Amino acid sequence: MPPPGRPSPPGIPLAYFISFRCYGTWLHGDARGSVDRSHNVAGTEPLPANPWREQVEGERLRQSPGFLSDGDRATVTRAIGERCVHTGWELLALNVRNEHVHVVMRSEVEPEVVMGSLKRWATRALIEAGERRQGQKVWSRHGSTRYLWTEESVELACRYVTDGQ
Repeated sequence: MPPPGRPSPPGIPLAYFISFRCYGTWLHGDARGSVDRSHNVAGTEPLPANPWREQVEGERLRQSPGFLSDGDRATVTRAIGERCVHTGWELLALNVRNEHVHVVMRSEVEPEVVMGSLKRWATRALIEAGERRQGQKVWSRHGSTRYLWTEESVELACRYVTDGQ
């Protein structure tokens, strides 16, 4: 990633806006819309509300939906910060909520890889702190990865993560 203020080389984003949810907290069919494996194309509308699908998805859950307590949120925040320091990723903004996590960061690594790494470190930290059991699902599958191409988009994403919640 180029230093702040410098344009990004063609094809390389300035930063990523990564979001991921706790397990079972936003199911397909939810009135807020959702994206599934068959409808995952950038720029397309999310799936519309479908109460029947949401009910079926809820019945398929292997455990109760997961939420983060204040202590869990502190543990996840610390783990994500440690992972970024360990890898040299530049953490620009972080907000760990009770149902989801938002991260804005610069990294040479693709955002899907970063997201998986952050989830693993956070899960391990929760288990080590005794806040989750080994094998317990903490996060939903995948999440959202947005490429930020301009300084303005990075600034807006950071502002949303820190102030817009």
